[in-house]
Amino acid sequence: MKKIALITGATSGIGRATALLLAENGYSLILTGRRIELLDNLKKEIEVKYKADVLPLAFDIQDKAQVDSAINNLHERWRKIDVLINNAGLAAGLSHVQDGLEDDWERMIDTNIKGLLYITRRVAPMMAERKSGHIINIGSIAGTEVYENGNVYCATKHAVDALSKAMRVDLLKENVKVSQVRPGMVETEFSLVRYHGDEEKAKKVYDGVTPLFAEDIAQTILFVLTRPAHVNINDIVVTPTQQANAYYVTRNL
Repeated sequence: MKKIALITGATSGIGRATALLLAENGYSLILTGRRIELLDNLKKEIEVKYKADVLPLAFDIQDKAQVDSAINNLHERWRKIDVLINNAGLAAGLSHVQDGLEDDWERMIDTNIKGLLYITRRVAPMMAERKSGHIINIGSIAGTEVYENGNVYCATKHAVDALSKAMRVDLLKENVKVSQVRPGMVETEFSLVRYHGDEEKAKKVYDGVTPLFAEDIAQTILFVLTRPAHVNINDIVVTPTQQANAYYVTRNL
């Protein structure tokens, strides 16, 4: 029987790339996101290319009631979730804390922390009951470093780092693996969202740098998932060659 992977934030970027790669490698997929048309398009693409089973679930991970309804109402054939990839996340705004927009703060906290907790709270008990499963949280190098103007985004990713470590301990006796993948600069919709749709500012983030691409992180996730049963990757940091950490980037300008 094929393993089932649930991927949050699957409509674009890392989530979309991971869905395609896992389908290619024999997984059945539950794909979540807010944009139903993108989920439906991805479902069709996967079915044509890889003949994999796909269940699209359109809901806002910030809304606990929507998360609860989506997971609690899963058909029995989809309830044996082997892998949960907590990918949904975002950065909104880039300003000093004294100039920050509270709406941006709430959006990041509600998605990056509370959304991750809502979905994990629904899925982890099913894994614990079966004494089997793997949770992968997509964190960031911002989870252990703080940079100027990053304040609340960095704080949310610090929370993901802490939660990943806590989940690892809490689920240890349940035989459920927990891993964190922490990317550096990845060229996805990330910067476009951070700059509220300003394409010019978003493109400048990667000036003179060959960044990571969504497929690079998908490959990393697959590596983490395919270790032997006795091996758990607790934490893995991935950066472009031109980026050492959150502070040091060399640019070919």
